[in-house]
Amino acid sequence: MSEARLERKIGLAGAILLSFNGAVGAGIFALPASLVADFGSFSPWLFPAVAILSLLIVVPFARSVAAFPQSGGPATYGRVFGRAAGFELGWIYYVARVAAFAANANVLISYLGRWWPAAGEGIPRAAVLIGVTLALAAANIAGTKRALTLLGGLTVLKALPLVVFAVAALAMFAPLPAPGPPPPLNQFEAGALLVFYAFVGFENLVVPAGETRRPSATLPRAILITIGSTALLYFLVQLAFVTAFPAGAPDSEAPLIDLGALVAGPAGAAVLTLAAIFSLAGNLHGNMTATPRVTFAMGERRDLPPWFARVNANFATPANSILFMAALAAPLALTGSFVWLAVVSTLARLFVYAATIAALPRAPERPPITAAHWIAGAAGIALCAYAALQADPKAWWTLAALAVAGLLLYAVAASGSRWSSSAADVSAMQPPPSTRDPS
Repeated sequence: MSEARLERKIGLAGAILLSFNGAVGAGIFALPASLVADFGSFSPWLFPAVAILSLLIVVPFARSVAAFPQSGGPATYGRVFGRAAGFELGWIYYVARVAAFAANANVLISYLGRWWPAAGEGIPRAAVLIGVTLALAAANIAGTKRALTLLGGLTVLKALPLVVFAVAALAMFAPLPAPGPPPPLNQFEAGALLVFYAFVGFENLVVPAGETRRPSATLPRAILITIGSTALLYFLVQLAFVTAFPAGAPDSEAPLIDLGALVAGPAGAAVLTLAAIFSLAGNLHGNMTATPRVTFAMGERRDLPPWFARVNANFATPANSILFMAALAAPLALTGSFVWLAVVSTLARLFVYAATIAALPRAPERPPITAAHWIAGAAGIALCAYAALQADPKAWWTLAALAVAGLLLYAVAASGSRWSSSAADVSAMQPPPSTRDPS
């Protein structure tokens, strides 16, 4: 294994960027119309309500990740329950994230196709998909700071137009609608689950914890800031939409593009189409930044060949793991075979949230745990279980298939003693000296 090591270059701002772009992708451009149709003028208020409810998961989750200063995310947390559990959780999360990358890459192509129809089919489509994937891989190999700088630019280009057009719509179509009556409990539950899924992805920042400065303080702060800022952005956009379109927009496939056209004509529609493209690009880039750290951590702990744990000596990035993800994601995006995997993405994350919360008592650097922490953790796990039980049966069958495949891969990994002899003796839970939390 190369002697180069990953460096702690991610600060609070970088962690927030990773978390925010993990949560805010294409959903914000499609969700408003369906919420208006189901909940009317009450729909904007679902976001602060669900954000508060989500704290039952987010707070114990944040407390738990603060006790793990190593990279790998679920592959690290699951390992406290045994090597097989760490491998299985890391494998399921990794495949789900790669599938989500492939799915969003195709959504990006569909938005590009509004201006360049040829990009939606044939050789141009393949060229764009491969080009985007390789460009994001190259940006991440070239250095973590450079990758985060690009992510910051994409974040501004997607969030600023949304805020500007939302404020403009609120000013143009005032007065604001009064909140409608809360829906019945069963209808509220359905809406709350839909809105909760809009927050899923905030955990993106925990995977590169080994490259985060003062992770025990940075990660919880970044998660809470992300939940708050995401809820505020969604609330503002939903309120603007319901103010401009009390009965819903005519084109439910791209409701915010309709909002842009209403506010500023074709130019407004073009600006928000660009915002959607930048939003998807930011989501893809954040995914490419974080997800390869799962295979890096698994290679470092010898659950995968040490090739995955090699670090580029010039840029201090896990170049092999980044290239591997690009090589896996591009064919999935091209063939469309990711569809049967993409349905499990949210369900896999719910398992990650629950396992992360449950891992705290066994964390190597856990803080004192009070009765209040036990109660909060139990409530968070119960909420994850409730949300998981609402998942489509296809998602459960897909998850089961992935779990079986993971067990087979683990059996191969466990028998690969040659990996151990060719790799350095890396501790399962302790990072190398150069990556330990300096705090």
